Amino acid sequence: MAGLATGIGSIIAFFTRNTNTRFLSLALGFSAGVMIYVSFVEILVKARESLIEPLGPAAGSWVTVAAFFGGIGLIALIDFLIPGEDNPHEVRLVEDLQLAMSRQSDAATQDGSLAENGHPEEQANKARLKRVGLFTALAIAIHNFPEGLVTFTMALTEPATGVAIAIAVAIHNIPEGIAVAVPIYYATGDRKKALGYSFLSGLTEPVGALVGYFLLKPFLGPQMLGVVFAGVAGIMVYICLDELLPAAERYGEHHLCMYGLVAGMAVIAVSLLLLL
Repeated sequence: MAGLATGIGSIIAFFTRNTNTRFLSLALGFSAGVMIYVSFVEILVKARESLIEPLGPAAGSWVTVAAFFGGIGLIALIDFLIPGEDNPHEVRLVEDLQLAMSRQSDAATQDGSLAENGHPEEQANKARLKRVGLFTALAIAIHNFPEGLVTFTMALTEPATGVAIAIAVAIHNIPEGIAVAVPIYYATGDRKKALGYSFLSGLTEPVGALVGYFLLKPFLGPQMLGVVFAGVAGIMVYICLDELLPAAERYGEHHLCMYGLVAGMAVIAVSLLLLL
């Protein structure tokens, strides 16, 4: 469900006329609050406890810290390997898609065919936009592998926390769906392609969960779970600081982002207390 939220983003782009930037800013800040709080207060603490028991306080703490920064290093490496121009976190607005649809319609009226419209320069721009859309979809698909592992690991061990993480990841995936749909539609004029690529980019999230599970399954004892938990916490913190909060700032006002952040922390904190 969290992975399919990229498709929800593209559907929103096609069926609404304006981007509710204030809502997106609050929602992304909220997701960041949930994930940061859970990472430091819940996941990292459990990881340390799991590792201290077999390894002792000193060694267990060192391994926890190493795994935490290892998770950060993994997702940072993925970011580094993706070209900057194809950044999957480029902010796109619904208005961009509406403009694209209007231009495609005008071009079809003038030329009688979307496939034959435009000068060579316009055709080159469309080719470039299609490349941007495809690479954005690919970049999001790659990003979703570790996110799938994050969601799956938490749901497997702590179902209630897993639900909260899944919701946070789903919210964070919605703008990514818009980011895929806009350039693909600009380039092709094809709604089905734009929606299809958007959905496909999110489907790697459950694939990432399954691949991660089967790779780790033979080693999935208490110590390995501790290492995975700490790595997952690192991945989530990096996603929040590198993706969610900057996107929330770009979509709306600084204070809306902060209000969402604090609200997310408060909601997950109370939820965890109610589970005690």
